[in-house]
Amino acid sequence: MTERSRKILQVLPKLETGGAERVVVETAEMLTQLGHKALIACEIGPLSQAALRAGAEIVQLPLATKSPISMRRNAGRLERLIEERGVDLVHAHSRAPAWSALWAVKRTKTPFVTTYHGSYSEDAPFKRQYNGVMAEGDRVIAVSQFIARLVRERHGVGEEKLRIIPGGVDVKKFDPASVLGDRASRLATAWRLDMGAPTIMLPGRLTSWKGQKLAISALALVANASAQLVLVGGDQGRETYAQSLVSHAQGLGLAGRVRIVGHTEDMPAALMLADVVLNASTEPEAFGRVVVEAQAMGRVVVAANHGGAAETIIDRVTGILVPPGDAEALAGAIDWVLALTPEERIAWGLRARTMVSENYSVTAMQYGVMKVYGELLD
Repeated sequence: MTERSRKILQVLPKLETGGAERVVVETAEMLTQLGHKALIACEIGPLSQAALRAGAEIVQLPLATKSPISMRRNAGRLERLIEERGVDLVHAHSRAPAWSALWAVKRTKTPFVTTYHGSYSEDAPFKRQYNGVMAEGDRVIAVSQFIARLVRERHGVGEEKLRIIPGGVDVKKFDPASVLGDRASRLATAWRLDMGAPTIMLPGRLTSWKGQKLAISALALVANASAQLVLVGGDQGRETYAQSLVSHAQGLGLAGRVRIVGHTEDMPAALMLADVVLNASTEPEAFGRVVVEAQAMGRVVVAANHGGAAETIIDRVTGILVPPGDAEALAGAIDWVLALTPEERIAWGLRARTMVSENYSVTAMQYGVMKVYGELLD
């Protein structure tokens, strides 16, 4: 963008702890560093403090609602916000807020950017039409080649407005050398981990498609009978699903080897505890930030061979790809990783970290988004 200060409004439902929300915060951080004004319209959530630290101003609006009447009402609220604050560009990161934003920008003639963060199912009537708002931007950002193909096929978005900007990782924060003191050991104590046993970790919010149940099934097939599985991530109100995981582990005789530890603010320290990091998603990840973060930390990742993960792992070089939904293949890959010598593990970690640093830095993502804004504003 030009040196003149701009006001950029990002909209999303709530500042939760997912990948899309982190992109919003990281984009706000770069806007602030470049002397622009970053506004975020949403409901407050766990990442609100991070957004404020990034220099953003949070405008609290009930944008999580999917009620058509409320979405129309939100359009009016966004229209007033755009006009009163002199917003130069609106960037939508989720469907319901995007509909409200689309109606608002049409009335205010404000440039509009959307980021297609998910593969968005089409298993209900009119779902494609509902999802299609994410292809209505003057520029449409796809977070992976996988999502770019989907956007082209579903919505006919042409190359003139489609931009591919993968997510990024802060390679200074996600650096084994940066995890100092007793940060990792404090987590191990809080989570009651057996530090003498191999640790398999699956980070991700507790929801069925993330594959926690599949990971528990795979643990039952792992050769090392002392290996423990740590599920890191909040349930976000899905208490019934969390309880079903406990029941599944108990049914397989694994209750003492599965830890459901909730959300942590210190993922670098958490990843330092892992001998293997899993991505067991049964549906394709749009990008899969955890896969990249774990590789930046020099961990060996075993991931389902679909979606964004298939792009961010070089199979048998920086990670291992397995058929989606296959507990036996997942267990076999875990066994293979646990059999690596310390020297092999170190070499593997160095390759993985180098690949991430060269291809998936958060700085590259931030400048990619700034370039898109500049296309519409300069």
